[in-house]
Order: sequence, then structure tokens, then C-alpha cells
Amino acid sequence: MSEPGAVAYTRTVSASATRARELSAELEAELMRQLLGAWKTINWQLFGSVMRPPTLELSRNETRLGEWRPEERAIVLSRAVVLGRPWCETLEVLKHEMAHQFVSEFLGGEDEPHGPRFRRVCEARGIDASPRHGTRSAEVTREDRVIARVRKLLALAESSNQHEAELAAATAQRLMMKFNIDLQREGGAQPEACRSLWLGEPTGKLQLYHRKLSSIILQYFFVEGIWVSAYRPFEGKTGTVLEVCGRPENLQMAEFVHAFLLRTIERLWEEHKRKHGLRSNQNRRNFLAGALAGFEDKLSAERVRAQAEGLVWVGGKAEREYLHRRYPHRTSTRSSVVTHREGFAEGKEAGRGIVLSRPVETTSSGGARRALPPGRE
Repeated sequence: MSEPGAVAYTRTVSASATRARELSAELEAELMRQLLGAWKTINWQLFGSVMRPPTLELSRNETRLGEWRPEERAIVLSRAVVLGRPWCETLEVLKHEMAHQFVSEFLGGEDEPHGPRFRRVCEARGIDASPRHGTRSAEVTREDRVIARVRKLLALAESSNQHEAELAAATAQRLMMKFNIDLQREGGAQPEACRSLWLGEPTGKLQLYHRKLSSIILQYFFVEGIWVSAYRPFEGKTGTVLEVCGRPENLQMAEFVHAFLLRTIERLWEEHKRKHGLRSNQNRRNFLAGALAGFEDKLSAERVRAQAEGLVWVGGKAEREYLHRRYPHRTSTRSSVVTHREGFAEGKEAGRGIVLSRPVETTSSGGARRALPPGRE
């Protein structure tokens, strides 16, 4: 039995998205091939390849992100989103409409567009089940207070006094550690509380420093993650971006640290390059990887001190389960750090002086930017 009508994923698209440029005929055709490929991958990953491909269309409708039309067997996606927003957001809209397709064609449909069957399908697969943006409670939660305290500490870490800066940054890290351990002990960290976030911009070939940065984020900042493909429609190329899963407050911290470290290691490289008259891009990549290795040494030492205080983090079961729901079929890769590469040692020495600083920034609604939680749309 089909659903009585089309099911839409609605929201007013931002002005920046509506100004998306047009594609050439060749790039438009490649875009549709990429969307079909994404549909097939999601069908395999999340639905056991039981569905038949629908017709995929792009719409100029700026109030609907996506729509499943059962009578036509068509999934329609907003052109403004596909061309004007990060590719990962397109995939989330596609997953949402595929969940409607699954309910429509395999579960007998729903009496209401986002009914209990649909919500169960989405929850089991880590898909956003809401048709529009949720509203944020005005109540100040414990999570809000923790983030506010961490923000103040990281502001103090801008101090020109190295000892004061180090102490403030270390205190912020221990505060996040204690907060997450307390949640774990209370059983309060559930997969349903987790969200997803993409860090940085898609890159072509992953370099050693990309992998080193991802390792730091995943080991020390209470999130789980996976490298995912991200298509770039205007270039006709596929890149790679890090997706992390975790509680919203941990995603805020991970996003801040990721951006902060990228800016900082590039600044350190520019200073090193000017001082020594270097030009080699390989030397740059080695230096950046070394700088991150030096910073990780500090994090490791701080974790040892935290363990001495009885603060032991054993990993996030809820985060792992949420990631598994979203990506039940995934592979693991390992990369080694070659410490004798030219520029690595100099970078490592510079990295030991990095101090996390500046406040954690949030959007006006209080959430992490570019996060994709249940209730996002």
C-alpha cells in the first residue's frame, strides 16, 4: 500500500544556498550519476539493498529540501541544497527520503507522513526523522553550563603567561573528561542523544597530517568518527571529509579543536618557512604532521595526570552504537608516523608549545554548526 501522497522534508533554504551557480550539462549529468550512486550505497548500507532505484530529480523549490512521491516512485531534492550546501547535507536529505520510500514500499505506508513506523526506521539507522528544524529549549541545562565553563577557561588560555595558559587549557580538558565520565556512570549517554557533524572541508588525497588530526580528535575529545566521501558538484570530483558522532556539547568541542589546530599548525609552518626560507610542499606536510604529534604528546601527558586523579575514560558505547547505525558496513585503515622525515622533528618541537585557546563558538540557536541531529529539519 502506498502512502496517500508525497512526503516532503521542508525548510526555508538559506539565502546563500539559493544563489547556487548553474552547472554545465556535463557536470549536471555527472551530479545525477553521483546521486544515484549515493542512493545505491545507502540502500546497501542501511536497507540491505531491498529497494529498487527510484527516479531522482532536482527541484527549484526553496522551501522543501526533499520529497518522496510514491505514485511516481520519485525522490526530488532541492537544487539549492544540492548545489549550495555541503554534500553531506544532501546525503542526509536523501537518507530521509529513502526512509519514506522504505516505509511506503515495504511497510505498508503510514497514516501520517512522519508516523511511528517511519520514526522507528530512522532511529534504527541513525537518520534524521523530523520534517523541520526543532526548537531549542530556553532552559539552561547542565550541558550548557559545562560548555560555558569550558569557553571561559579557553579564553583564559589566551593569557600571555605560559603557565596560566597551560593551566587553563588543562583544566578545560579535565572538565570535559569529568563531564563525560559522569554521564557514562549515570547511564545518561544513549545513542538517541548523539548527533553527527562534518569537520573541515572535503580534501582530495588524505595526507599524514589529516590522519594525525583525526586521530587526536577521536582519541581525546569524546567522539567517534569515520572518513566519508563528499562529492563536489562544481568540480566534478569526489573528496573525503571526517564525520564525527557524539553528544552535541562534545561535537562543539571537537569542531572547535579541529579548526583551531588547522589554523595553528599552518601559522606555525608559515613562521618556520619564513625563518628558514623553505618552499617544499613535502616539508610543509611533514612539519604539520610533526606539529600535531607534538601537541598530542601534551594531550597524552594530561590524560596520564587525569588518570592519576581517577578520571579514566573507557570510550563511548553510545557513540559507537550510533556510528554503527549510520554505517553498519565500514572498513578500518591504519597509517604510521615516520618520525625521521625532513621537517617532522621541527614541527614536533613547535607543536609542544600549542595551547588550546579562544572560546568555543556556537550558532545563535546554541548548536554546533553543520551538525545533523535528529530534529535537524
